[in-house]
Amino acid sequence: MRSSGNNMDLKIGIYKHYKGHTVKVLGVAKHSETLEDLVVYDHMGTNELSDLWVRPLGMFLENVEFEGKTVPRFEYIGE
Repeated sequence: MRSSGNNMDLKIGIYKHYKGHTVKVLGVAKHSETLEDLVVYDHMGTNELSDLWVRPLGMFLENVEFEGKTVPRFEYIGE
């Protein structure tokens, strides 16, 4: 994956969402007007709204509170 400037590089591969489902990160794209880094990922499951999703890189990498614990929103689990 090509580096996105000063932002952290994100591994391409499979991630587990803290609620249990998995996603496949396809890459990082730039928002056409704000130049914000957006993670492009495949939901990899049944989702009637869409298969492909985007989320701001900072939000993708952040920790969240879940069941009284601080956990990563998405955790890398492999290629």
